[in-house]
Amino acid sequence: MTDYTEKRSYRRVQVECAIYYKMLDTEIEEEEIGQLENISGRGMMFIAEMGVPMGAELEIRVEPGNDLTPPLHARVQVVRMEKQRRGQGYEIGAVIRETLD
Repeated sequence: MTDYTEKRSYRRVQVECAIYYKMLDTEIEEEEIGQLENISGRGMMFIAEMGVPMGAELEIRVEPGNDLTPPLHARVQVVRMEKQRRGQGYEIGAVIRETLD
């Protein structure tokens, strides 16, 4: 029997939809597209083709494409980046710092 206590303040919700993101505080204004994997009241994890530096601030947009889930436009900070064990991309963990709009 495994004794495990969830330490997260918010429950993760599995989501599979596109996430649009761009780095803030850089001269690069190009928007990238990733795959949102899960989201909570405080953060999210998405798959990106290229790595994103730890501590980087991103502007993100999530438009789930259904009437049940509202879109999200926010500023997030990257707190985790790992190469995917299977696949070509990177797992990016980010904390939501501010909702926009």
